[in-house]
Amino acid sequence: MRKRVYLGVAIAALVFLLVQLGALALVPTFYEQGYQTVEDPTDPTNSLVYIGAILVATAVMLAAFKYDFDWAVRALIVFTSGWLSWYVFAAVLPTVPAAVAAVVVAGALVAYPEWYVIDTAGVLMGAGAAGLFGISFGLLPAIVLLTALAIYDAVSVYGTKHMLDLAEGVMDLRIPVVLVMPTTLSYSLLDDDFSGANDVHEETDATEADGEAAAANGGAADEQPEPDAVSEADSDDGVRDALFIGLGDAVMPTVMVASAAFFSPANSLGVGFLPALNLPALTSMVGTFAGLFVLLWMVLKGRAHAGLPLLNGGAIGGYLVGSLAAGVPILTALGL
Repeated sequence: MRKRVYLGVAIAALVFLLVQLGALALVPTFYEQGYQTVEDPTDPTNSLVYIGAILVATAVMLAAFKYDFDWAVRALIVFTSGWLSWYVFAAVLPTVPAAVAAVVVAGALVAYPEWYVIDTAGVLMGAGAAGLFGISFGLLPAIVLLTALAIYDAVSVYGTKHMLDLAEGVMDLRIPVVLVMPTTLSYSLLDDDFSGANDVHEETDATEADGEAAAANGGAADEQPEPDAVSEADSDDGVRDALFIGLGDAVMPTVMVASAAFFSPANSLGVGFLPALNLPALTSMVGTFAGLFVLLWMVLKGRAHAGLPLLNGGAIGGYLVGSLAAGVPILTALGL
């Protein structure tokens, strides 16, 4: 059982690492190609606009699931996956091969959405999105964005719990909104009906009566994992079949990493294929992984948790530590 858990954790760490390395590698090219999406990346109101867009998108998706427009949500995510993949491929390939590769990614999601197809598309989407946001959100806007989303994630998971309805539809669609970290290579997402997904964001009557004992023992609840949280699914023998991590949990802290690499005045570390990497970006990565391992440790106790408070907190904290170590004044590091 321990080896299986280690496999899931290792796959999660690998996915996060690939997203962060990919975003760092893409930052210079994205900027050179004119992909910066705002006129003034230092304006913190950019973050408020993006947060508003997230709220609207959440409401639209909930309405789509309520009125049986699941197919529209799936079509939109598959299209977005192909679109972001094209950005990534176009950074290293000529236009036509990049377009073909992007179509292959989207086609694979439609034809065979197995866990490794979902995760591959998620890495491409995550790296592309984080790279684009990284060059568009300056240091202060990035910090504001990550802080606000961490608070929103905690409230939506532990408070209003409105993400539960969204999760019920998203999981069944098998799209790279949720990344899958199997604890055994024989695991098949296509064969998983998620009936054993362990989610204790909304405690069942048993856990309310017996405290948290049922959750600690891996008891399954009716709800399914949330796209903005980390949870796990249990097999019949109690061994976890897979961990589920929202794509946003990988993207959002990586925005801080990419922003630090692009906007921080700290000197580059001179890493060959990562010319933008500097000490604040590196320590932001370290902070993200510290948050990830604490988060997975908490989840493996039998509870699902909101991911962004720990992940974004680790990314911001690591960035500030690295900035001070690099000799960047704290006000400059905060973008003030």
